[in-house]
Amino acid sequence: ATETASSVTPAMPLNVCIAMTQGYIGYHIQKGLTYALAKRNRILPVVTLITQVVVDPDDPAFLNPTKPIGPFYSEEEAKQLISEKNFTMREDAGRGWRRVVASPMPRRIVEIHSIKELWDSTIVVTVGGGGIPVVEKEDGSLEGIAAVIDKDLAAEKLAEEVEADILLILTEVEKVSLNYHRPGQRELEHLTVSECERYIAEGHFAPGSMLPKIQAGMMFAKTPGKQTIITSLDKAVASLKGETGTVISGC
Repeated sequence: ATETASSVTPAMPLNVCIAMTQGYIGYHIQKGLTYALAKRNRILPVVTLITQVVVDPDDPAFLNPTKPIGPFYSEEEAKQLISEKNFTMREDAGRGWRRVVASPMPRRIVEIHSIKELWDSTIVVTVGGGGIPVVEKEDGSLEGIAAVIDKDLAAEKLAEEVEADILLILTEVEKVSLNYHRPGQRELEHLTVSECERYIAEGHFAPGSMLPKIQAGMMFAKTPGKQTIITSLDKAVASLKGETGTVISGC
């Protein structure tokens, strides 16, 4: 939106846009949770925390940007953005040209100590949009960088750093499936890390959809005693009771 309106008001850097997204969406989640708790006569604070996530400036993802962002442009407009702003632009399935940015791995959550301080007494809405990607400079300061961190991988990093026992990933389906929307579709109740690796190699999980969820689930479940559950929002409670969902564990 800021690029579209750049003739009227200066476009904002991507890291600032992600910060605005965290605040905007976080506000609505915070308001919804507060209302739901009040209806159940539960008094529990809810807070949204703007969160930065450190990435490695030498991450290979920066050499091959793949994450499309923003509006579609004509080829002429795309060439102008490449020339004037040094954007990486790619044609998108005949629909026009879009800017693409890197999607680096999350390395560290900057505000993790604040999250832990709030954790015991407050519902914390955090790491929205995958977190604001920043790089650490030689003097220890942080600088925003044009990138988008995958939200599932950021959630895994959060679960790891707060030492959670379970990473619950909510999506549109109740269980992970092989041959999704194809003949022979089969729902999976349990996956080991090695099975995940095999199914990924066989191409069962779509990039940008189920694949990052499986990858995040594997990373978390590699730690002994940890497990990931993937299910739909309406089955969240049932999945934590062991009644549904797909569980990923180390063995």
